[in-house]
Amino acid sequence: MTRDTLLDPARRQFVSGIAAGGSLLAFNSWAGNGPAIGRATPGTELRGRDFDLAIGSTEVDFTGRVRRAITVNGQLPAPVLRWREGDTVTLRVANRLPDAMTSIHWHGILLPANMDGVPGLSFDGIAPGEAWLYRFTLRQSGSYWYHSHSLFQEQAGLYGAIIIDPIEPLPYRYDREHVVLLSDWTDHDPAALYRRMKKLAEFDNFYKPTVGDFVRDVRSDGLAATLRDRAAWGRMRMTPTDISDINAHTYTYLCNGSTPAANWTGLYRSGEKVLLRFINASAMTYFDVRIPGLKMTVLAADGLPIHPVSVDEFRIAVAETFDVIVEPSGQDAWTIFAQDMGRTGYARGTLAVRPGLAAPVPANDPRPLLTMDDMGHGGHAGGGKGMEGGCGAMMAEGGCGAHMGHGAGAMAMQAHPPREDGSPIVDMQTMTPAPKLDDPGIGLRDNGRRVLTYADLHSIGGDPDGREPSREVELHLTGHMEKFAWSFDAQPFSGAEPLRLNYGERMRIVLVNDTMMTHPIHLHGMWSDVEDADGNFQVRKHTVDMPPGTRRSYRVRADALGRWAFHCHLLYHMEAGMMREVRVEESA
Repeated sequence: MTRDTLLDPARRQFVSGIAAGGSLLAFNSWAGNGPAIGRATPGTELRGRDFDLAIGSTEVDFTGRVRRAITVNGQLPAPVLRWREGDTVTLRVANRLPDAMTSIHWHGILLPANMDGVPGLSFDGIAPGEAWLYRFTLRQSGSYWYHSHSLFQEQAGLYGAIIIDPIEPLPYRYDREHVVLLSDWTDHDPAALYRRMKKLAEFDNFYKPTVGDFVRDVRSDGLAATLRDRAAWGRMRMTPTDISDINAHTYTYLCNGSTPAANWTGLYRSGEKVLLRFINASAMTYFDVRIPGLKMTVLAADGLPIHPVSVDEFRIAVAETFDVIVEPSGQDAWTIFAQDMGRTGYARGTLAVRPGLAAPVPANDPRPLLTMDDMGHGGHAGGGKGMEGGCGAMMAEGGCGAHMGHGAGAMAMQAHPPREDGSPIVDMQTMTPAPKLDDPGIGLRDNGRRVLTYADLHSIGGDPDGREPSREVELHLTGHMEKFAWSFDAQPFSGAEPLRLNYGERMRIVLVNDTMMTHPIHLHGMWSDVEDADGNFQVRKHTVDMPPGTRRSYRVRADALGRWAFHCHLLYHMEAGMMREVRVEESA
């Protein structure tokens, strides 16, 4: 495949307009009917306790080219499922794909292990022509989502929102609500896209430093510092523009299944309090979300209430959810603007008092550049940028960082698992990681807007368990950029032993990100109780964001027996090996 077969972002936006912003064709084909040209209505809400869901193939057109998506009941996104806390829900899921196994995982939902929907761990999967009965009792409320856990079906369209209404009244009031589900679509076969990443991981990195950049840096930092900087990045086999693996050169970003040109619109009346349930259902994309001119009050993270935080903007990692309230007034339309972390494209919607209105769409912010501080090499750079000495950050040639341990100097050095030393699938290690809970993140610092950080997130009610962890497990997020190899502790999923937890114990997981990529880490079946920099409980989540150069910890109460998945929620990273099995077992 050559670059000529792809559309650049400007061309993609143009043809998206031609295609009326994307449509679903043959929207009844999931039921085995013939093609019926038309536009399906995304966002259908199904309420109750009993549900029938059919997984099938549907033709879609988001870019001017017809492709096949994997859908639920012929819809992309899948129908919104509305449940009630305390109810027992029954979901009959039929596989109408002709030649593929399938599954549905209920992301962030507490349930028995055999209902979790992960083939190979929870069950065998759903074969073509067969069905699976999911049944579980709801022990929580809030905004969640569901998606396939079979190969790349999530990327192909199998995802949807879940809303669980609470038994007890919420600590806040709103007049109406909208789900805002963000996702990334590719016209490529996702399996082929994965193969492309394995062959040429830098395919979408169109913004590598140029000779002009070198001259500019020499003028500002001096020749020696610039040469050290270039050498350090070279040792890591990466560039400071490696923000995301896949971007808008491949993806079309969607808001509730609509392209920017389609302009999904949520209605309101002036003066109302509007609850927006943001869900990042992307395969690989982080979004930075704002509504220019409107403050957002963040009230829940990953489904659970937090102490309210007023912000202008927030970054939402893949698989995270945030509930916010806005009070639009003074104009008739407001743009919901969600730019990707690398600033190559955006998803867009509108809040309006009537259909057909639009507000100005801002330009993408300037493209950010990674620094050595971002990579966890702060204090070890020459001229404020490049790495000093021969160790650098590229450890595959000797793993010098793996033997440093915790230094006695002003800045402690991070120790690393012995398996990383000389590993052919590890091309860098962090040296001085930190929690960075108060860091908005690359591209969001000092942008003139109030940006949400993890330090702002505090669960209402404090620590739900109260016990101190009885033991600690440290895992390193490891990878090799050129080989597109990802793992925990330099050991891919296929060869890794399960992480074993004793039923009922409270333990601590410490994650250290040794890579230059940001990873959203999701533990199935149990909450992740994120700690602050001093080790105190801070916020309960189901997905924990891990930016480059970070060391973050969270407590886990092992209260769910069985076999559970634990993985990076960047879909292609999980497929490439960044996954473990967690087994919760009765102690002997």
